[in-house]
Amino acid sequence: MLAIDPPLADGDAATVGGVLATGDSGPLRHRHGGPRDLVLGATVALSDGTLARSGGKVIKNVAGYDLAKLLVGSFGTLGAILEVAVRLHPLPRATVTATGSASDPDEIASAASDLAHAALEAQCLDVEWSNGRGRVLARFAGIEAGAQAAEAIAALACAGLETETVEDDDALWDEQRRRQRSGDGVVMHVSGVQRQLADQMRAADRAGGAMVGRVAHGLSWISFGSTAGAAESIARLREELAPSPCVVLDAPAAVRAEVDPWGTEDGGAVQLMRRVKQRFDPAGACNAGIFVGGI
Repeated sequence: MLAIDPPLADGDAATVGGVLATGDSGPLRHRHGGPRDLVLGATVALSDGTLARSGGKVIKNVAGYDLAKLLVGSFGTLGAILEVAVRLHPLPRATVTATGSASDPDEIASAASDLAHAALEAQCLDVEWSNGRGRVLARFAGIEAGAQAAEAIAALACAGLETETVEDDDALWDEQRRRQRSGDGVVMHVSGVQRQLADQMRAADRAGGAMVGRVAHGLSWISFGSTAGAAESIARLREELAPSPCVVLDAPAAVRAEVDPWGTEDGGAVQLMRRVKQRFDPAGACNAGIFVGGI
């Protein structure tokens, strides 16, 4: 299988090209990494018509600069990806999910962190929070899925959480992916660290929203359906969660007109990105103006 499970949009509209351009990922990132980790090689068309190639079709090809990893997540601002070679993984026969619920963000975050450091091989490890209550979700795959899920249930129960084992778990994880995007509401992507998960849950509560997160990576998606005062809510969330980058992924046009989707810029990083942009696209023809800093 190609271990990329992007957020579910209306009509499941994600494409391979779009996922690579944005670097977007879903719960499988916990075990298999994001799109950048799965690309072995790529062919890209630059703005002057030149075709550039990097990597290859086998994992051991390590010669030269890994251009493919630079292109993933660049939003098409460096060139158009024409072809990619990707790493594949075996499709597991079965999956089982262990969940633990509580109404205290610290309990959720602590239990999730303990599972992240346990000697268990989870395929996915997420948290979710809404309306003052949250869950830890740990998915296990393969022939040992049931046994490992039982160990996770024991650990969650020991931490004081209300536990449940879910064997038919596809809908559970589809919902996690679905809550990473919104067709008519506001969604912010927060790039933090694991120890900030509880703070992210509280911030979501104060904004009157919900949150899903990748435990091991400290990534979260905070969403709120009401767009009234959304610009102020975005500014407040960014202040509360600083210095973690908070990027607005989805918002109505009226809200996007009031806020910079990328938020506060790191001057040094933006200057470096401008130099990379100049090297690959000196004409500024590739998706100009859509990236951080107006790149």
